[in-house]
Amino acid sequence: MGNADLRDIAHIEDVAFEDVSGVVAVDAHNWLYRYLTTTVKFTSDHRYTTDTGEEVANLIGIVQGLPKFFDNDLTPVFVFDGGVTDLKDDEVAKRREAREKAEQRKQEAEERGDAVEAARLEARTQRLTDTIHETSRELLRRLDVPVVEAPAEGEAQCAYMNRIGDVDYTGSEDYDTLLFGGPYTLRQLTSKGNPELMGLNETLADHDITYEQLVDVAMLCGTDFNEGVTGIGPKTALKLVREHGDLFGVLDARGAHIDFADRIREFFFEPPVTDDYDYDTTISPDVDAARAYVVDEWEVDPDEVDRGFQRIEERFTQTGLDEWT
Repeated sequence: MGNADLRDIAHIEDVAFEDVSGVVAVDAHNWLYRYLTTTVKFTSDHRYTTDTGEEVANLIGIVQGLPKFFDNDLTPVFVFDGGVTDLKDDEVAKRREAREKAEQRKQEAEERGDAVEAARLEARTQRLTDTIHETSRELLRRLDVPVVEAPAEGEAQCAYMNRIGDVDYTGSEDYDTLLFGGPYTLRQLTSKGNPELMGLNETLADHDITYEQLVDVAMLCGTDFNEGVTGIGPKTALKLVREHGDLFGVLDARGAHIDFADRIREFFFEPPVTDDYDYDTTISPDVDAARAYVVDEWEVDPDEVDRGFQRIEERFTQTGLDEWT
């Protein structure tokens, strides 16, 4: 997800959690997918599958993942994707094809009795189903965690909220947050240890380029919305953009073409976002209601979530506090 080539030029620092407390707009699909695939890979499917066959591994991921925010004085605001732009059709098709190939290979692994390989491939076949969308929102509501519905790309909405100062950080593994103008992105929020902090202005200063030129560099390498130009990696793209001024100067000089270049470039500069959100960052979770929803209503094995719920409860009741901000 996102333009991984940007890591070679992005300004990224390892930071301690105590240095980045505040409010973080979390790219919900990105965050959920990572916890979903991890849960599926390492957890027996009967622990998150109902009697009717509904799989809700996402509920385990949420309960296990939220304490990382609360333990480190980060208030999450989960931002969910809206409609997918037609510019992303090719990328969506590629991901669907990859899932189908993984499903076929998983079946082959099961037939030959390779349980480890089958579990690994099962994780790669995951997608965010309607049930996962619905149950994720319902669990977050019971835990009093704010939710924002984006009109299109979740990471674009997160970056916008960060840019106008409504949140302190964007939370995503996706490097596209740079291209959507997010000033500060916290990465590795689903991993053990401390996060990484990716800075937009710091990245621009490191390479003496403008924000617009950064988008041009990314488009030359390839994004979720376009194929890159053959033979151009991030360092070459930087050199060419500095030499020719912008994306179109580079394309002209090399006799190259990017389909819908004008539209894609403008999409990064002015993505569909909304100001129509209102939330309270004073969180007061109903842990009992959340536990009943996960364990009783959706039949998740309590052993998979009891420790997570306990951590959430302890965080919000320690030192006699009834609320946490």
